[in-house]
Amino acid sequence: MADIDIDHLCRLARLELDAAERAAAEADLARIIAMVDQMQSVDTAGIQPLAHPLPAIQRLRADQVTETVDRSRFQELAPAVEDGLYLVPRVVE
Repeated sequence: MADIDIDHLCRLARLELDAAERAAAEADLARIIAMVDQMQSVDTAGIQPLAHPLPAIQRLRADQVTETVDRSRFQELAPAVEDGLYLVPRVVE
């Protein structure tokens, strides 16, 4: 099992824990590390990775154009346009 430096973790997380909270946190972290170690020992050879844990099928709507953009109408409202492009002020020199 890995050595858990609770003081270092508390500094990194900017936490202030009393002695009882430190002991509880160390016990929780030790259980988590033990569970990860146990999961690492499982033989996964020949197991295909999953894109999703559940066999869900998404119902997708048909990809149809529902709106059109009238570019010339929008560009009439723009303060500066040239050759179909919006002109913006330079911000980086």
